[in-house]
Amino acid sequence: MANLNSVKSNVLSVFYVDAFTKKPFSGNGAAVCLLPYDYDVNNLTRQKIASEINLSETAFVKIIKEGDTFQNGKRFALDWFTPLCQVPLCGHATLASAAVLFTEYNNESEVLEFETVSGILKAQRVQDNRIEIDLPAYKSDLVYGKYEKVVKAVVKDLPVENIVLSVSNKLLIHLCDNITRKELEGITTNDAELLTAEPTDIKGVIVTLKGSKKDCVDEEGNQYDFISRYFAPWFGISEDPVTGAAHSVLAPYWSNILQQKDFYARQCSRRGGELHIRCLCDRILLSGNAVIVIKGQLHL
Repeated sequence: MANLNSVKSNVLSVFYVDAFTKKPFSGNGAAVCLLPYDYDVNNLTRQKIASEINLSETAFVKIIKEGDTFQNGKRFALDWFTPLCQVPLCGHATLASAAVLFTEYNNESEVLEFETVSGILKAQRVQDNRIEIDLPAYKSDLVYGKYEKVVKAVVKDLPVENIVLSVSNKLLIHLCDNITRKELEGITTNDAELLTAEPTDIKGVIVTLKGSKKDCVDEEGNQYDFISRYFAPWFGISEDPVTGAAHSVLAPYWSNILQQKDFYARQCSRRGGELHIRCLCDRILLSGNAVIVIKGQLHL
């Protein structure tokens, strides 16, 4: 167990965590930076730290109640930064933060609570050494024509079943069922082309495909209900390896299409990762494994 609660105020504990995977060097990497009760850094410094670390997201977990520690605290403040900017929601960095508290600090709480700009997010340990987080469920509506340039820039001439836009400004492109996993994984994008095609409204593009027994299975032969990829150059991320926030859009969408509430999904980036999802009324429960790969100190 880490013994890093009592560090000098200008030396902070930092961890690199691979989320939504059981193996190092896969899933989505996030940095988790811990801030004690009596020390903080402003957003400008947080942004510099995130840019220096240069992972897709850096999470800042802060003790907010005097007397709490990372071992016994139940509620913490949580913020997320990409190398470019602060973001309103990040699922994999939330899961990574919970993994650090539960694994490295043996946190005593059954349920952790994080105060974020997107409201209170909860995390708890569940079966198979997974951590479950609750996230908002974002509804989406069909859109026609307006985002044709973006769609073309991402999927080229692949046939499209539906195009929807979520209230979180993520564009979801549902490919036709005859498209293969290999074709989805073969998609390439150009950041400059995407930013030129849609410079304002869109904050991310999800490309998704219904799972099949033919080629959408894990190493044990279990079928994925759906697979996806996610591109977000608007936040300085060409492609995010595994994205919890994207599944806040994907799960409600596929729940409506497939008429089911529980899903097993894979995000098919180069690193890749697997997610277990349950749809509730206005929330989703998202669970996955996490591996801590680097532990260290940040000197300010």
